[in-house]
Amino acid sequence: MVKFRYLEDLKGYGHFGEDFLKVSAFLADLQQDALRPISFPWGRWEWMFSLSFLDADHLDSIGVWEEDGKIVALLTYESKFGEAFYVLNDRHPYLKKEIAQYAIRDLQGIDGLKMLVPDHDHEMQRILLSLGLVATEEKEQFAALDLNKPLCLDLPEGYRFEDMSHGDIKKYHQVLWRGFNHPGEPTMTEGDLLDRKISLSAPHVHLDRNVAVVNPSGQYVAYCGTWYHEGSLVALVEPVATDPHYRLMGLGKAAVIEALRRCKLAGAKIAIVGSGQQFYYSIGFFPYATYTWWKLGKKK
Repeated sequence: MVKFRYLEDLKGYGHFGEDFLKVSAFLADLQQDALRPISFPWGRWEWMFSLSFLDADHLDSIGVWEEDGKIVALLTYESKFGEAFYVLNDRHPYLKKEIAQYAIRDLQGIDGLKMLVPDHDHEMQRILLSLGLVATEEKEQFAALDLNKPLCLDLPEGYRFEDMSHGDIKKYHQVLWRGFNHPGEPTMTEGDLLDRKISLSAPHVHLDRNVAVVNPSGQYVAYCGTWYHEGSLVALVEPVATDPHYRLMGLGKAAVIEALRRCKLAGAKIAIVGSGQQFYYSIGFFPYATYTWWKLGKKK
């Protein structure tokens, strides 16, 4: 018998308890099919709990469906309460209506509810229409890369790779701050640097597969993070950033290729990224899956 329950030991970013690990294992197991699109891969779950802007006030609203103690479906938000993501295995499609009803009941915020639905899941689309949700023009795209192809890209003279197993947290903080176009220079408080350390502390992160490009002056000028652990077929790319002063030099592309080369050596067969940017297509990624945000208006 399948039963629903709320997750019990989710305490916020930087905390990885028993329920957290059960969900991570469930999501990783679903990715054994390398070509199965999943809107919320295990790396996204672990990255969610690695970031300080996670809304920790509503973690007790995240729930799973279990059969004989084993998770078969997940309903969660990511960083922002009021958004909903669902993942379930192929043996329990009848749970979709219940998942949608629980999303409306448990994850609806003051601005209503947004739920991400695969464009190929026509059954869930019909269910949401019957419950009053409507499709929007907002999309999320995933792209994939076949890792059987050769992976190699030379750096300009004087540049080199450095992975985060021996990385510099201050330089890591700086390249992400600049790379995501934040204004000015980042502060380097103890809290800032602790947040960055926690962002690299998830249970299945491998720091040697998180790669920075270092310029001749020793600065990090591009960065690629990955989420892959042995036994899985799929590596997730997240995050990727390049200092604006060093763009259009191929450095971001080189960081991605080097990080994925290391994932490939560890056993990955395919890489995915939550993006439809030309940057990734120019590396060799191809369109993989498209998802649409469905919306329910504010509570009356």
